Amino acid sequence: MNKPILRVLFAGFFAFLFALCFGTVGKAEAEAATESGAECVIEVSSRRFLHEKNACDCLPMASTTKIMTAILILDDCNLAEEIEIPKAAEGVEGSSVYLKAGDRYTVEDLLYGLMLRSGNDCATALALFHSGSVEAFARKMNEKAALLGAEDTFFVNPHGLPAKGHHTTARDLAMIAAYAMENPTFEKIVSTKYYARHNWKNKNKMLWNFEGACGVKTGFTVNAGRCLVTSAERDGMKLVSVVLNSPQMYERTAELLDGAFGTYRMETLFDCSKPIEGLVARRSFCYPLTDDERGSVSVRVDKCDPLPEAKGEFAGTMQIYLKNSLIFSQNLYIM
Repeated sequence: MNKPILRVLFAGFFAFLFALCFGTVGKAEAEAATESGAECVIEVSSRRFLHEKNACDCLPMASTTKIMTAILILDDCNLAEEIEIPKAAEGVEGSSVYLKAGDRYTVEDLLYGLMLRSGNDCATALALFHSGSVEAFARKMNEKAALLGAEDTFFVNPHGLPAKGHHTTARDLAMIAAYAMENPTFEKIVSTKYYARHNWKNKNKMLWNFEGACGVKTGFTVNAGRCLVTSAERDGMKLVSVVLNSPQMYERTAELLDGAFGTYRMETLFDCSKPIEGLVARRSFCYPLTDDERGSVSVRVDKCDPLPEAKGEFAGTMQIYLKNSLIFSQNLYIM
C-alpha cells in the first residue's frame, strides 16, 4: 500500500478516535450541565411526588427562602397597610429594589418587590414590620415550616443570604411552595410579569418561556448555586418543580416539568356529587396517575352496622388504594 493511501487511512482513523472520545466527553458535559444537586416535582392538590433526586439532602436555597417570607406576610398582614421603611432595611446586600429609610410602601408593594425583583431589602422590611426583628421572624418561619411538614428546613433570615444553618431540602421546599400556590393572592403575585406601579419586571424567565408557567421564585448565591422553584399548570394538573444547585436551572426545570406532564394525567377517582353504595361523602378526589397505574386503583367502603337512619349521620368510611397503598380516605354519611 502506497504512502498517500496510508496517510489518508491514518488521518481517518485518528479523526474517528477524536470524534468518539471528544464527542462522548461533550455529551457527558451537556448532561452534567442539566443535573441538579437536588430536585423534585410535586402535584399540588394531592401532594404526590412525581420525581425525586437527592430530594432529602439538606442544602442552602438562596432567595427561594422568600416563598416562606411571603406566606407569613400574606397569612398575617393587611396588604393595604403602609410601612415606613426602617434604616435596617436600607442597603441590604445582594438583590434590591433600593428602598430608602423613611420612604413609605404598602405591604403589597413590598411583596411584589420581594417576589418579582427578589429584594433582600423588601424581605428585611417585611420581617421587621411583622415581628420586630429578623430573629423573631425567622422563628415564625420555622414554626410555619414545621406545620407544613417541612421537618428538614431551618430558616435564619427572611431573604436567603448565606447564614450558618440556613437550609432546606427539595422535598420540603416543594411542600412549602405547593401550600403557597394554593393561596390565590400569592399565585397572582408570583405569576405577574410586570408590576406597573413601580415598573418592576419579574426575574423568573419561566413565565415567558414555558407553557403553563405560573410562578414561583428564582435564587442564587455562590454557596447555594442556582436554585429555581417553578409552578406550571396544564390540563387541570398543577405541578411544582424544585431544583437546587442547578447550573442550567431553567433547562433542567423544563425537562422535569415536560417529563411529568407527559407521564401523568389527573384522574377523578371519586366524585362527591354521586352516591357510593347509597351513601354520600363531602369531598371529591383527583390524583395524578400514569397510564399503567389506572388499572391499579381500588375503592373500599366500610359501612356501619347497623346503619343510622337520620340524614347526615356518620355511616362509615371509604378508602382509595393505588395498588396496596392508601392514597385517600374520608367519612361517609346517610343521604
